[in-house]
Amino acid sequence: MNFRSGVYFVSTDRWYIERTVWLIAGLFILFATALAALHQPLWVLLVIVTALVSINVSLTGFCPVGNVLQLLGFTPMLGRSEPTVGDRYFMQTDAWYLERRIYMGVGINLTVASVLSLVHSAWWLLFPAFVGVAMLVFATTGFCIMANSLYWLGAEPRLAPECGRTCDPVLGATDHASAG
Repeated sequence: MNFRSGVYFVSTDRWYIERTVWLIAGLFILFATALAALHQPLWVLLVIVTALVSINVSLTGFCPVGNVLQLLGFTPMLGRSEPTVGDRYFMQTDAWYLERRIYMGVGINLTVASVLSLVHSAWWLLFPAFVGVAMLVFATTGFCIMANSLYWLGAEPRLAPECGRTCDPVLGATDHASAG
Protein backbone atom coordinates (compact mmCIF):
# COMPACT_ATOMS: atom_id res chain seq x y z
CA MET A 1 0.00 0.00 0.00
CA ASN A 2 1.39 3.39 -1.03
CA PHE A 3 0.69 6.07 1.54
CA ARG A 4 0.46 9.67 0.32
CA SER A 5 0.72 13.09 1.85
CA GLY A 6 -0.89 16.32 0.75
CA VAL A 7 -4.50 17.37 0.51
CA TYR A 8 -7.05 16.16 -2.04
CA PHE A 9 -9.62 18.62 -3.38
CA VAL A 10 -12.21 18.04 -6.09
CA SER A 11 -12.87 20.64 -8.74
CA THR A 12 -15.31 23.40 -7.78
CA ASP A 13 -15.07 25.45 -10.95
CA ARG A 14 -18.50 24.28 -12.20
CA TRP A 15 -21.53 22.31 -11.01
CA TYR A 16 -21.09 18.87 -12.59
CA ILE A 17 -23.44 15.95 -11.85
CA GLU A 18 -21.47 14.29 -9.04
CA ARG A 19 -20.80 17.56 -7.18
CA THR A 20 -24.47 18.53 -7.42
CA VAL A 21 -25.52 15.06 -6.19
CA TRP A 22 -23.33 15.57 -3.09
CA LEU A 23 -25.01 18.93 -2.46
CA ILE A 24 -28.55 17.55 -2.87
CA ALA A 25 -27.82 14.44 -0.79
CA GLY A 26 -26.26 16.52 1.98
CA LEU A 27 -29.27 18.82 2.16
CA PHE A 28 -31.67 15.85 2.07
CA ILE A 29 -29.77 14.02 4.83
CA LEU A 30 -29.76 17.12 7.04
CA PHE A 31 -33.47 17.67 6.43
CA ALA A 32 -34.40 14.05 7.22
CA THR A 33 -32.11 13.97 10.27
CA ALA A 34 -33.65 17.18 11.63
CA LEU A 35 -37.15 15.74 11.17
CA ALA A 36 -36.07 12.52 12.94
CA ALA A 37 -34.53 14.45 15.83
CA LEU A 38 -37.23 17.08 16.26
CA HIS A 39 -40.45 15.45 15.12
CA GLN A 40 -40.61 11.66 14.61
CA PRO A 41 -37.68 9.22 14.79
CA LEU A 42 -39.00 7.23 11.81
CA TRP A 43 -38.01 10.11 9.50
CA VAL A 44 -34.55 8.57 9.71
CA LEU A 45 -35.87 6.02 7.20
CA LEU A 46 -35.32 8.72 4.55
CA VAL A 47 -31.65 8.77 5.53
CA ILE A 48 -31.55 4.99 5.17
CA VAL A 49 -33.11 5.24 1.69
CA THR A 50 -30.47 7.80 0.73
CA ALA A 51 -27.76 5.52 2.12
CA LEU A 52 -29.07 2.54 0.15
CA VAL A 53 -29.12 4.61 -3.04
CA SER A 54 -25.50 5.58 -2.35
CA ILE A 55 -24.54 1.91 -1.98
CA ASN A 56 -26.43 1.11 -5.20
CA VAL A 57 -24.57 3.87 -7.06
CA SER A 58 -21.24 2.45 -5.92
CA LEU A 59 -22.19 -1.08 -7.05
CA THR A 60 -24.13 -0.47 -10.28
CA GLY A 61 -23.28 3.11 -11.26
CA PHE A 62 -26.97 3.99 -11.62
CA CYS A 63 -27.92 7.22 -9.85
CA PRO A 64 -31.54 8.44 -9.99
CA VAL A 65 -30.59 11.99 -9.02
CA GLY A 66 -27.72 11.97 -11.51
CA ASN A 67 -30.16 11.03 -14.27
CA VAL A 68 -32.49 13.92 -13.40
CA LEU A 69 -29.51 16.29 -13.34
CA GLN A 70 -28.36 15.03 -16.74
CA LEU A 71 -31.85 15.72 -18.12
CA LEU A 72 -31.54 19.24 -16.70
CA GLY A 73 -28.30 19.76 -18.62
CA PHE A 74 -25.62 19.02 -16.04
CA THR A 75 -22.56 17.18 -17.35
CA PRO A 76 -20.81 14.29 -15.58
CA MET A 77 -17.18 13.95 -14.62
CA LEU A 78 -17.42 10.30 -13.52
CA GLY A 79 -20.03 9.14 -16.03
CA ARG A 80 -19.46 6.13 -18.25
CA SER A 81 -17.90 7.00 -21.57
CA GLU A 82 -19.82 4.36 -23.56
CA PRO A 83 -23.42 5.08 -24.56
CA THR A 84 -26.17 3.71 -22.33
CA VAL A 85 -29.77 2.79 -23.12
CA GLY A 86 -31.78 5.99 -23.38
CA ASP A 87 -28.59 8.02 -22.78
CA ARG A 88 -28.89 7.53 -19.01
CA TYR A 89 -26.29 8.58 -16.50
CA PHE A 90 -24.22 5.79 -14.99
CA MET A 91 -21.14 6.39 -12.87
CA GLN A 92 -18.02 4.45 -13.94
CA THR A 93 -17.77 1.05 -12.23
CA ASP A 94 -14.67 -0.39 -13.91
CA ALA A 95 -12.50 -0.04 -10.76
CA TRP A 96 -12.81 0.82 -7.07
CA TYR A 97 -11.45 4.35 -7.39
CA LEU A 98 -11.57 6.88 -4.54
CA GLU A 99 -14.87 8.60 -5.38
CA ARG A 100 -16.68 5.27 -5.84
CA ARG A 101 -15.43 4.13 -2.43
CA ILE A 102 -16.86 7.32 -0.91
CA TYR A 103 -20.35 6.39 -2.15
CA MET A 104 -20.00 2.91 -0.59
CA GLY A 105 -18.52 4.15 2.69
CA VAL A 106 -21.09 6.89 3.14
CA GLY A 107 -23.93 4.46 2.40
CA ILE A 108 -22.74 1.84 4.89
CA ASN A 109 -21.96 4.35 7.66
CA LEU A 110 -25.28 6.19 7.28
CA THR A 111 -27.22 2.92 7.32
CA VAL A 112 -25.52 1.69 10.49
CA ALA A 113 -25.86 5.03 12.33
CA SER A 114 -29.50 5.44 11.28
CA VAL A 115 -30.47 1.95 12.42
CA LEU A 116 -28.63 2.53 15.71
CA SER A 117 -30.58 5.78 16.18
CA LEU A 118 -33.81 3.78 15.98
CA VAL A 119 -32.84 0.78 18.12
CA HIS A 120 -30.30 2.19 20.56
CA SER A 121 -30.15 5.96 21.07
CA ALA A 122 -31.25 9.11 19.28
CA TRP A 123 -27.72 10.42 19.84
CA TRP A 124 -26.70 8.36 16.80
CA LEU A 125 -28.47 11.01 14.71
CA LEU A 126 -25.41 13.18 15.26
CA PHE A 127 -23.52 11.03 12.76
CA PRO A 128 -25.95 11.50 9.83
CA ALA A 129 -26.00 15.22 10.68
CA PHE A 130 -22.20 15.28 10.54
CA VAL A 131 -22.23 13.43 7.20
CA GLY A 132 -24.80 15.86 5.79
CA VAL A 133 -22.65 18.84 6.77
CA ALA A 134 -19.53 17.10 5.42
CA MET A 135 -21.29 16.53 2.07
CA LEU A 136 -22.24 20.21 1.87
CA VAL A 137 -18.64 21.19 2.64
CA PHE A 138 -17.41 18.72 0.00
CA ALA A 139 -19.78 20.11 -2.63
CA THR A 140 -19.00 23.76 -1.89
CA THR A 141 -15.26 23.71 -1.11
CA GLY A 142 -14.03 20.48 -2.73
CA PHE A 143 -12.61 19.20 0.57
CA CYS A 144 -13.79 15.94 2.15
CA ILE A 145 -12.44 14.22 5.25
CA MET A 146 -13.25 10.74 3.91
CA ALA A 147 -11.79 11.52 0.47
CA ASN A 148 -8.55 12.69 2.05
CA SER A 149 -8.37 9.63 4.31
CA LEU A 150 -8.80 7.35 1.29
CA TYR A 151 -6.34 9.45 -0.73
CA TRP A 152 -3.70 9.23 2.02
CA LEU A 153 -4.23 5.44 2.13
CA GLY A 154 -3.48 5.22 -1.58
CA ALA A 155 -6.89 5.18 -3.30
CA GLU A 156 -6.65 6.58 -6.81
CA PRO A 157 -8.95 9.55 -7.54
CA ARG A 158 -10.73 9.88 -10.87
CA LEU A 159 -11.68 13.54 -10.55
CA ALA A 160 -8.03 14.58 -10.57
CA PRO A 161 -5.89 11.67 -11.84
CA GLU A 162 -3.05 13.96 -13.00
CA CYS A 163 -2.23 15.03 -9.44
CA GLY A 164 0.86 13.79 -7.74
CA ARG A 165 1.79 14.10 -4.05
CA THR A 166 -0.64 16.88 -3.32
CA CYS A 167 -3.85 16.90 -5.27
CA ASP A 168 -5.80 19.99 -6.23
CA PRO A 169 -7.49 19.92 -9.63
CA VAL A 170 -7.51 23.72 -9.78
CA LEU A 171 -3.88 24.27 -8.78
CA GLY A 172 -2.63 20.92 -10.14
CA ALA A 173 0.12 18.95 -8.47
CA THR A 174 1.61 21.38 -6.01
CA ASP A 175 2.77 21.74 -2.46
CA HIS A 176 0.01 23.53 -0.54
CA ALA A 177 2.47 24.74 2.08
CA SER A 178 4.16 26.91 -0.54
CA ALA A 179 0.95 27.69 -2.49
CA GLY A 180 -0.95 29.15 0.43
